[in-house]
Amino acid sequence: MTAPARRPARDLALVAVFAGVIAALGLVPAVFVPGFPAPITLQSMGVVLAGAVLGARRGFLSVALFLALVAIGLPLLSGGRGGFGVFTTPYAGFLWAFPFAALVVGLLTERRGAPYQVRYGIPFNVVGSLVLYLGGWISLMTLGGNAPAAALALLAIYIPGDLVKMVVAALVARGVHSALPDLLPPRRTADEPVDVTA
Repeated sequence: MTAPARRPARDLALVAVFAGVIAALGLVPAVFVPGFPAPITLQSMGVVLAGAVLGARRGFLSVALFLALVAIGLPLLSGGRGGFGVFTTPYAGFLWAFPFAALVVGLLTERRGAPYQVRYGIPFNVVGSLVLYLGGWISLMTLGGNAPAAALALLAIYIPGDLVKMVVAALVARGVHSALPDLLPPRRTADEPVDVTA
């Protein structure tokens, strides 16, 4: 299996573009549920989409760039939030997990290879969403002082909407890969030897 040749200039552009996509999704009004301090936003969809479209390395870097901009004070999170303080709230674990969710989705997507298929993309995105939930669960316990079961209960409200977002992300990723088919390595057939020198 031959991986697409790296093109640093294009890679940098894609990383920057997807950081902007995640920021733009923060402009969509968030949904606040009474009793739940973390709003329901579309930015988690942008995170898994970065991995699904860009792959592991570029997806991770695009989300890391987005978080770096948030950390220095740019109001890029939903509701115009920004600054280092957002990384210390009980729900900050979602943010900590952002780049790792993109990384996991990207690794799974690259392993499957081109062409991108929605039937695989959806479960890959769900795995990435579980990474986000793990981060949120940990911070709800460590920073929020919640018991493990109580922390899980606080996360339950987000599941239905997140499932919809993971499906939409897979559909969008399929469209992008149809237009840019060289973003993923080609799928290796069962009888094709692995090139250990690549």
